[in-house]
Amino acid sequence: MARQPAASPDPLASRLHERGLRMTPQRQRVMAAVTQLVHATPDQVAEAVPEIDLTTVYRTLEVLEQIGLLAHTHLGHGAPSYRLAGDDHIHVVCHHCSAVVDAPAGLADALAARLLAERGFVLDRSHFTVFGTCADCAANTVRTAGGST
Repeated sequence: MARQPAASPDPLASRLHERGLRMTPQRQRVMAAVTQLVHATPDQVAEAVPEIDLTTVYRTLEVLEQIGLLAHTHLGHGAPSYRLAGDDHIHVVCHHCSAVVDAPAGLADALAARLLAERGFVLDRSHFTVFGTCADCAANTVRTAGGST
């Protein structure tokens, strides 16, 4: 009988065990919800996993961030938004409709280099969010302004 290849280890389980922590169904479900939602506030995670209370969601998000699997950013006022830690990108948020667009992290390279050279400042891209007006809202504003006389 042929031997089955060993299953690749679960990054969540591996990281938890490295830190002396247990894998729990709650941790699995919260991680799966963040993975599925891409940008997820604690309330959105709680909605996705209603069998887990909000306090446990917050604690679990904190643990998963501490062990390096998740990262948070602020996409405006209110609760932070969580994503997979390896998902390196810049957030572009529309002031009008709150749409979030992911832009390549490299777009900030020139800014990061200039800040470092001129000010000795190291840019934290994980918290780098650009606010403005998306193309749809800009087009609607132009249409609305052009149509009212």
